[in-house]
Amino acid sequence: MSIRILSASDVRAALPMSKAIDAMRHAYGQLSAGTAVAPPRQHISTDKGVTLIMPAYLPEHSENVKQRQIVPAQAQFGIKVVSVYDDNPDINLPRITATVLVLDPATGSPKAFMDGASLTAIRTGAGGGLAAELLARKDAKTVGLFGAGVQARAQLQAVMAVREITRVNLISRTQASAEQLATEILEWRDAPEVNLVPTPQAVVEDADIVLCATTSATPLFDGNALQSGTHITAVGTFVPEKREVDTTTIRRSHRIVVDSREACLEEAGDLIIPNAEIDAEIGEIVNGDKPSRQSNDEITFFKSVGVAVQDAVAAAAVLAAAEAKGLGIMVEMG
Repeated sequence: MSIRILSASDVRAALPMSKAIDAMRHAYGQLSAGTAVAPPRQHISTDKGVTLIMPAYLPEHSENVKQRQIVPAQAQFGIKVVSVYDDNPDINLPRITATVLVLDPATGSPKAFMDGASLTAIRTGAGGGLAAELLARKDAKTVGLFGAGVQARAQLQAVMAVREITRVNLISRTQASAEQLATEILEWRDAPEVNLVPTPQAVVEDADIVLCATTSATPLFDGNALQSGTHITAVGTFVPEKREVDTTTIRRSHRIVVDSREACLEEAGDLIIPNAEIDAEIGEIVNGDKPSRQSNDEITFFKSVGVAVQDAVAAAAVLAAAEAKGLGIMVEMG
């Protein structure tokens, strides 16, 4: 038996953002239709951090799912193990590390083992891109970006895949990280103008789309500064006691959309603290069971804590492309 080992560069080569967004359309649709098997992720805490175990199985495409079928109809089966250790940067290790194992749904045999950090970044960004496609105004051009890390990059790249973004107002915890990201963005294809702004209000007051991708435990901005018609995506927190957006933002939002009701009601402090009412899962919008944006005046909010179906579908897409392109290294397991 052999297994394909895929590095971060292999994953990125196999899963461009446009393809990842389509994969998330499939994953979210299956989750909300109830056809996916995705147990709540397990948290294992140690003295230094927490490790999450996230399995998911998606059977062959079901005829009662009303979504647009993008990825192949065969079943997908994967397990991700992700660790979050806040002190790791002090010893020159990433704060978040992850790996994904792809299993053959017919036999249970391992087929691929791949870098999970790059996969997580792409699939989380793609989820935000899909949310922007469904919920942001069609004429959205200005992004307010909180954060300058891996996920901030991915969220912005995904939004740029679905909207013609011409300006980014950026703020980060450190000026150096903001400057580094701004320099990088200017080298992207169809690069928008990037403004390093001094205050949170300057980030959001004229933004059509606000992206929150930080590790902040407290709200990043005053929701009163949001203009009518803004779409907000928040992906940075996944514990009940932390939140990136304030109660005012939640109260002003006409639509609150999540990746998973069950997961967000357990983990999303952005929604738990203000006792928010969830309007829809994004998969319900994909499946046509709930509407997308209804008017240009609506303020819409998407909260993602991450769900295992994203990893299973994204990993399956990576493996299919890797097999077609000959990416990775084949290792005999015995």
